[in-house]
Amino acid sequence: MTADRQVEAKLSPTEENKENIQGGLGLEILQIIKESQQQHGLRHGDYQRYRGYCSRRLRRLRKTLGFKMGNRHKFVGKKITVEILSDSRYLLLVLMEAERAWSYAMQLKQEANTEPRKKFHLLARLRKAAKHSEKLEKLCESHRVDAKTKLEAQAYTAYLTGMVHFELQEWKLAMEAFNKCKTIYEKLESAFTEELAVLYRQRVDEISPNIRYCAYNIGDQNAINDLMQMRLTGGGGGMMAEKLEALITQARTKQAATMSEVEWRGRSVPVKIDKARIFLLGLADNEAAIAQAVNEETKEHLYETLLAECRDTIQAVREELKSEAKQRERSSDNESGKVSNLQFLHSYLTYIKLCTLVKRNESMAHTLQAKLKETGTDENKRGPRPQDLIRLYDIVLQSLAELSTLQGLEDDHTFQKEVSLKTLVYKAYRCFFIAQSYVLVKKWSEALVLYERVLKYAKEVQSKSKSLNNSLKDLPDVQELIAEVSAEKYSLQAAAILDTDEAPEESSQQQVKDNTPLCEHLDNFHLDKTLVGKHPNLVQFPPEFQPIPCKPLFFDLALNHVAFPPLDDKVEQKGKGGLTGYIKGIFGFGS
Repeated sequence: MTADRQVEAKLSPTEENKENIQGGLGLEILQIIKESQQQHGLRHGDYQRYRGYCSRRLRRLRKTLGFKMGNRHKFVGKKITVEILSDSRYLLLVLMEAERAWSYAMQLKQEANTEPRKKFHLLARLRKAAKHSEKLEKLCESHRVDAKTKLEAQAYTAYLTGMVHFELQEWKLAMEAFNKCKTIYEKLESAFTEELAVLYRQRVDEISPNIRYCAYNIGDQNAINDLMQMRLTGGGGGMMAEKLEALITQARTKQAATMSEVEWRGRSVPVKIDKARIFLLGLADNEAAIAQAVNEETKEHLYETLLAECRDTIQAVREELKSEAKQRERSSDNESGKVSNLQFLHSYLTYIKLCTLVKRNESMAHTLQAKLKETGTDENKRGPRPQDLIRLYDIVLQSLAELSTLQGLEDDHTFQKEVSLKTLVYKAYRCFFIAQSYVLVKKWSEALVLYERVLKYAKEVQSKSKSLNNSLKDLPDVQELIAEVSAEKYSLQAAAILDTDEAPEESSQQQVKDNTPLCEHLDNFHLDKTLVGKHPNLVQFPPEFQPIPCKPLFFDLALNHVAFPPLDDKVEQKGKGGLTGYIKGIFGFGS
């Protein structure tokens, strides 16, 4: 809440300055909502947190302006009219009401994926947000408000109105509202400074996918190409991304009816599962999209999308395999040695998944290698380490090991040779980066041995690749690795020699490593670097045990051989006193 007050305090002087400079009320609508959204949850998609911020800010604004809705006992509704519009914070009050309703609608949209009934509440909140924005636009029509704020209010109203029509699937009305919003922001972009123009341009980029999607649903077939291109460039995030994926799936479903079989490794396999047909039809498009991706973030997103679709398809085929296994158990003609078509299709889909994993990790490794070389030239810059690349190549080798165990390909010797060749290539790269990690900690002998292992793997790849020319097309160049290892070996030897030469020549007295604590050799000087470290050897703790004299034990051995003198004369003799003695004894006279 302290941060909320700081933002409000920061914005208030700006608004007052606008009133004084331009002679009218002014409000940077788009700038205010963008800054508030980024600082209060929307950077991470947390709409609930942003809604809480809007509520708190509304309460503070009402308290500051003295515009409270009654008290804690009774509600008294008040409306903001043009007559009381003496401060730009009244406009901000209406804007925050619209933002609160909009953020609640977006929160319900996230929850509606699992609870469809919340869609009705979502539409109600969106309409409420549009109603507040229309109220803001009417207030801005006053002569007290400057022209820029009027245009921004119109664009904001058009945006929320378009969102309502978009959710209701009223494509034509939504397209008209979005086009109006886009036109206003484009005009504002060309009229103001570059700092504000960036905000307007970002808003235009957010609206463009919605306009194209509306055009496609109206009947413009050319819009699908624009949407696919925007998907490659990473546009259309958030709500639009889900719509775009659904549209692509719908287009593939129409084409899936014409697909009946697929051919792989010289065997034709019929495809009867609709989900598998849709996935295999879109496989080429997905691979082309990955190849055309403009940045690594978009490429990573496309890889994740492809892998998610592949896992869902494999799960659908696996369920069909379970039902097929039950049918085989019931039937008498059980063919145990032959791999069924469905099992071969499952192996094909698993092959696609594992190959995609290999390509994705290889792409990430290339990116990390480039960053590693950049940080190597700039020592002050902190970047990735060789251990990060080792982990990626471990995952690649694990995927290749699973490839060699696919059912139906055990007797395919060409396939097994290709997998073993790829394994050797990635083993060489993994070994190279392990050596790099040893170089960083100055373990020269271990690094040199690993470099020799890299050369051994690389030469083995070159000897085996003569019979498999087509297998090295998608693999990293081994020749470049050999050249790099040769250069690194010479650098390594030079660094090892320099490291030994630069070591200080200390006297034999100083070089002696003595584990004796400091308190025991205070009269003798020894150069011990551990004394200034975190664990100095000052005293031995706990101290060692030392022999000490124990308490003597005495045994009385003569007791059994001692003859004691008789004591019969001193022992009291009991006499026969009769009744008199008894009475004396009772009263104590005889004692």
